[in-house]
Amino acid sequence: MSRNYQREMDGLIAENQCRNKVPTLLLHACCAPCSSYVLEYLSEYFIIKVLYYNPNISPESEYEYRLQEEQRLIDTLNTKNKVELIKGNYNPNVFFDAVKGYEKEPERGKRCEICFNLRLEEAARYCKEINADYFATTLTISPLKNAEIINTIGENIGKKYGVNYLPSDFKKKNGYKRSIELSQEYNLYRQNFCGCIFSKGKEQ
Repeated sequence: MSRNYQREMDGLIAENQCRNKVPTLLLHACCAPCSSYVLEYLSEYFIIKVLYYNPNISPESEYEYRLQEEQRLIDTLNTKNKVELIKGNYNPNVFFDAVKGYEKEPERGKRCEICFNLRLEEAARYCKEINADYFATTLTISPLKNAEIINTIGENIGKKYGVNYLPSDFKKKNGYKRSIELSQEYNLYRQNFCGCIFSKGKEQ
């Protein structure tokens, strides 16, 4: 039986509310459009530190533009609790080295799993460093990405670093639809590929 990650996350949120606690969340973000709904939703319940760490994005100009859009969204989005941005290190060679030998893999294959692992491991490391209560990623909002794979990776890395992974499937509750609406409302740049040069022109 498949897990309902949305229900699990809502359960954790409810537990914290019962304790009158506003926990800190280290949220890995891939781009502003995917962040939009997630921040609107989770900022009601968490103090959020957004980690923009995406060495998979090329060229650097694309990376920088998406980073600027993430900052603009955070600066303009009306949130109940505080949201701030952490700029991760940009070194695309880290990504290229990690996926070496998998360049011709089909989309949603092994190369993507390696990429998820790379970014979630950095998120877990930051979570531990800043002593956040949880870490999570916006990646599960995409209908092109497998939430079960992402959550499994996140949970395993959380155990490795001794930090709490927040399960999610942000495409639920019309999350993806809402992200499109917010992207239009805030005039966000909606890219047509994930950022990886091996995927450009292949995503559908």
